[in-house]
This record gives sequence, structure tokens and C-alpha cells, in this order.
Amino acid sequence: MTATVVRKRSALTKGQLPKFAPYIVLAVALIVGAAIMALIGFNAFGWGLVSAILFTIGLVAWSGAVEGARKAKDKLATCLVVGAFLVALLPLVSVIWTVLVNGIPGLATPGFLGTSMNGVTGAFDNKAAEQGGKVLGGIYHALLGTIQITLLATVISVPVGLLTAIYLVEYGNDRPLARAITFFVDVMTGIPSIVAGLFAAAFFFAVVGPGTKTGAVAAVALSVLMIPVVVRSSEEMLKIVPNELREASYALGVRKWRTILKVVIPTAISGIASGVTLAIARVIGETAPILVTAGFATTINNNVFGGWMASLPTFIYTQILNPTSPSNPGPSDQRAWGAALVLIILVMLLNLGARLIARIFAPKSGR
Repeated sequence: MTATVVRKRSALTKGQLPKFAPYIVLAVALIVGAAIMALIGFNAFGWGLVSAILFTIGLVAWSGAVEGARKAKDKLATCLVVGAFLVALLPLVSVIWTVLVNGIPGLATPGFLGTSMNGVTGAFDNKAAEQGGKVLGGIYHALLGTIQITLLATVISVPVGLLTAIYLVEYGNDRPLARAITFFVDVMTGIPSIVAGLFAAAFFFAVVGPGTKTGAVAAVALSVLMIPVVVRSSEEMLKIVPNELREASYALGVRKWRTILKVVIPTAISGIASGVTLAIARVIGETAPILVTAGFATTINNNVFGGWMASLPTFIYTQILNPTSPSNPGPSDQRAWGAALVLIILVMLLNLGARLIARIFAPKSGR
């Protein structure tokens, strides 16, 4: 009985690589890759690249010898797909690692999140750099400005973008106006951010007066960049709502506007929330339009409709380009990296918030 089972297993596994084959090939590829790089000058990136090439060649050759050409081609395609994924992931991991390594010291500085740059001069940075004292100054004013400007831009953009998407999907019916709106939305998607800033500055220059720089002007500039993203993402989400749901609502005598409000939008709210988050992430790190429209400030400004206002991107830009102490730029670099880390954390929190909103407002499934 035992011999029969062994023979059956051998017949089933004949012509197949063992499960541990990829690990053996990977170990050999790493060793040979390290030896090759030691001869030409070792570096981690080159070692990984050479090892990946050797691993692909070794695994495909072994599979071809044991399993045949068909399985070898499958192994080659798998290696290429996984390799492309790792190559695409490498810049993201590198950016996150670099920001973490350089930003944590700044974020860990006492008072970094709760103080502004008001009164901080180069003398303080010189003392911190030469005597090893605490780095003074923080990002509270820039963090507050970023939240206020982005929130106002979202309040402007989301209703306009969502209502435009509803018109295109529910009422447009390929009319000339709908085609024109689609064309201009596509054009607006690709405009440079500095053009949006110049447009907002020129508009308020004509309406309010020359030299008008406030957080509200910056919010208008950012909304020009946000609206196309909200329109396109919301339009696609509304299109995938099944027509059967609309027809069932109409059959019950529900009016069209109420069907859209109670059936269509709740069904697509998950994708709409993701699109809004994408639009916010698109503009929260913009620097050029904020510099043109809101200027830069070192003090706290709680009024988004009056006075210059700082933001995290402009704070990072000015700390790198114009350090508080040109002779000792280390403290300014530390603040800039800390602000960059906070900006990344904000984007992550926005994504988590969008997922939470989508889960709360998504239609409840049931039997």
C-alpha cells in the first residue's frame, strides 16, 4: 500500500520543480551577485540588480530543463511582472525611508508642532549648531495655513465638481454643452499649477485690488486644480452605477433628483470619496500657486481671508532655499525635513479618512 502511494506521488510530481527551488536559486544568485559586484565595486543597488538578473536566468533555465518550455515561459513572465512591481515600488520606499531618516529628528524636537517661526533668527540657529542646543522654531503656522487653505479649496471644489459630474452623467446625454464641459475639464486637468496661481492672482487683482495675497486666493488657485480631478473621478464612479437601480426608483414614482440623491450618490460614494482624496493629495503639496497667491509668513494667521499665510510646502521651500542662518543651514534643513514628514503623514491620514467615510456611507449589503 505504501509503495503504491509513493509511486502515485512520484507520477504526479514528475516533471515539476520542487517547492524550494526558487529559494535555492535566490540564494545562489545572491552569492554569485555579491562575488561579481566585489570584483567591479560593490554597491547595494548593483548587487540587487545583478542578483535579480541571475535569479531570473537560473529559475527559467532550470524550469525549462525540468518542466519544459511552457512552464519556463510562465516563470519568465512571473519574474518580469514581479520585477516591474519591485522597480515601481523602489522609488516609493526610497522616498519614505529618506523622509523618515531625515524628518524624525525634526519632528521629535520639542515644540516643533506647537510653535511658529515668529522671532526665530539666525542667531538662534548658530547657537544650536555650534553649541548643540535645541533647535527653536516650528511649523504650527504653516500647518494651520495648509489645513485652512486646503479645507477652503475642498469646500469650493467638491460641490462644483460633483454637480458638474452629475450633470454630465444624468442630464448631459451627449449634448453640445456636455461635450464642451468634458473638453474643458480635460484641458484643465493638464494645466501647470503656476498658471492656476497666476489666474487666481489676476482675478483678485481685478476684483479686489493689486497685491492681494491671502489664503482665500490660494484656495481659489488650488480649487482650479482640484475641480477637474473631482469631476473626472466622480463622473466615472457615477457611470458604473447600474441603470437598473435608477429604473427601479423611477418605477416606484421617485423623482429624478431624489433618485440621484438617495440612490445614485450613495451607491457611488465610496469612489467619490476616493476621488476627492486624490484631488486633495494633488494640491496639498503645491508650492508655486501658494507662493504667488498667499505669500509667506512666519507668524500665525487665523484669518484665511486677510493677510499673508504660510503653508507646509512654502515653509519647506523657504527653509531650504533661504535658511534662517546661511552660515549654519543645518537647523533649517531639520525643520524642512520634519515638515516634509508631517506633509506625508497628512496625506496618509486623508487616505485613511476617505476609506472610513466610504465604509460608513456605502450602501449596506444584506440578504
